[in-house]
Amino acid sequence: MTATASQEAFLRAFHAERPAVTAEAFEGGRAPDGRSSYEILCHRVAGSRRVLDLGCGDGLLLEHLARGEGRRLAGVDLSPESLALARRRPSLSGARLEEGRAQSLPFDDDSFDACVSHMALMLMAEVDQVAAEVARVLSPGGVLACVLGGGAVGGEAYGRFIAMLRSFVEAAPPSRRIPALGDSRTRSRDGLDGILGPAGFTATHWETVPIDLGGSADEVWEVVSRMYDLGPLDRAAVERLRAGFMTEAKEMAGPDGRVPCGFRIHVATARLR
Repeated sequence: MTATASQEAFLRAFHAERPAVTAEAFEGGRAPDGRSSYEILCHRVAGSRRVLDLGCGDGLLLEHLARGEGRRLAGVDLSPESLALARRRPSLSGARLEEGRAQSLPFDDDSFDACVSHMALMLMAEVDQVAAEVARVLSPGGVLACVLGGGAVGGEAYGRFIAMLRSFVEAAPPSRRIPALGDSRTRSRDGLDGILGPAGFTATHWETVPIDLGGSADEVWEVVSRMYDLGPLDRAAVERLRAGFMTEAKEMAGPDGRVPCGFRIHVATARLR
């Protein structure tokens, strides 16, 4: 099995078990201005009428986009289970939702004014081909807007969880580890420019935004435990990880019981020349 096939097989299997996992983790998070990461992304394409969601999952982002009147919406995702949830959303009854790969989009040339992607582009293999396909289906001047993971806010629960998780993953046998996902170039502005530029996009506008995912210790665990790395770990390891994390999280809690849990996102926007 090729590296790409291995990555995509893992993602399909993971999302078959947890088809709404990304929305469950990020829907309640808020930026300092009160917006969710989904709302931030919607605002980046506010004037666009034909919008494609790349890696649309359970359709939460598309549902936000559907609040704009007169929009023609489409989504593509690897997971049939996630798409089944998207199709159940009444606001998406008119959207075109396709199971497929971003490297070979099932849409005609010049089909969209904008393409959005929430925490998905960074997971994709053959990302140069993804960029070429997005450029193909966008009209000239069309916008690509992505939310990408930017890591933990220092000293808060997410960072502590990552440090703990790393030790569990390192101790696990290879069969209990996830394959390498995505392309590391998507994690920086220069790297993303190196992907998008040859496909015909302008230089990327790059903004880093902290997202507050804090709550009670149990609520924070529900957020952090949705990471892909936990999927292959055996149940006993996950329980030990949870016990250790809950101890640290409760020590971090304020007088109201709230555990600080910050996560940075990068919001990247580029236009097709």
